[in-house]
Amino acid sequence: MRTLPLIIAATLSGIFTGNAMAENSTEKDSYLEVGGAIRFNYGWLDYGSTDGISLELLRADLKAGTGPLSFSAQYRWYDGFDAIHHAWLGWQLTPDTALKAGIQQVPFGLLPTASHSFWFGSGYYLGLEDDYDPGLVLSRQHGSTQWQLGWFSGDEYGDARRYRRYSFDIAATDTQPYRERDRVHARIEHSGGGTGSQWLLGASGLVGQLQDIHSRQHHRQYAAAVHAQWQHGPWTTQLQWARYRHDVPGQRIALSAFQAPFEVAAHADVPTANLAYDFGAVGRLEQLSCYNNLSMTRPLGGQPGLRNSWQNVTGCSLHKGPMVTYVDWIAGNNMWFAGGPGIGIDDGSPSRWHSRLNVNIGFYF
Repeated sequence: MRTLPLIIAATLSGIFTGNAMAENSTEKDSYLEVGGAIRFNYGWLDYGSTDGISLELLRADLKAGTGPLSFSAQYRWYDGFDAIHHAWLGWQLTPDTALKAGIQQVPFGLLPTASHSFWFGSGYYLGLEDDYDPGLVLSRQHGSTQWQLGWFSGDEYGDARRYRRYSFDIAATDTQPYRERDRVHARIEHSGGGTGSQWLLGASGLVGQLQDIHSRQHHRQYAAAVHAQWQHGPWTTQLQWARYRHDVPGQRIALSAFQAPFEVAAHADVPTANLAYDFGAVGRLEQLSCYNNLSMTRPLGGQPGLRNSWQNVTGCSLHKGPMVTYVDWIAGNNMWFAGGPGIGIDDGSPSRWHSRLNVNIGFYF
């Protein structure tokens, strides 16, 4: 499985750059881009040991296209595991309509992300942000309105017991034996603006199925979101409200990524409020942006064993040539990856805030 995405990418690059180009394409229309990244990370935690700076990621990228066809793939190597990020084939049907097939970003909520930091927002850890799954997505731009309709077959590996992955997906554990099945997504976004400002306003929804891997019984899952973004000069404001529901027995379900399964509330609201300021070029830096990303998970139903989770990330991103650095202060209350037992979970321990300083230095080529 490690080499399969690279074999596919190399094969497709040969197709794109070989003699099998479309008759109506020219050398100028075709392209092949090979790239990647290497990132190092340092984290200080107030709730655990600090290991110092370490190699966080190696990444390989491939983009190619000819005429109306395009291809993009990315594979990642982390400490202890490797995983595919995306691999899709695109077809520009008309100037306003495109079709993508393969492992691609799920069209839900603010795109590309409802966050500015390296740490993302709460929605990422719930599979609602920056999620990549195998499917088909039809996109159409009609004036200032974009429509997206997609179908996804499940998670990118088709194996809910594989916890070594980038995207957060439903996980099969001993107590929560479920996996993702078919899902249908719909998303609409309208844009506008005036002098020095631009705004986006949209809504997203999904309906799908979860399957008990033992009984083979199916359960419904739903999610919906309304989202807005406003840019005025150097300021950017993002607002999003999402609600998800996994109709499984009980009040919890498991997700996993980065080799770690954990439990979350099966039914919750996820509000997000972000603010960012772009300072532009500062000194030797080509760009400096600072932000505050606040999000929470609010379980619905008022049942015992559940309680609110919070995450706030305050930080800055610094750009200089091929180097991008994120300096983030992450504060979480009852939040996974910030000292909590899960998301929206009450395990009986006192509810308190935990913090970590995270510095990520990446070189992109």
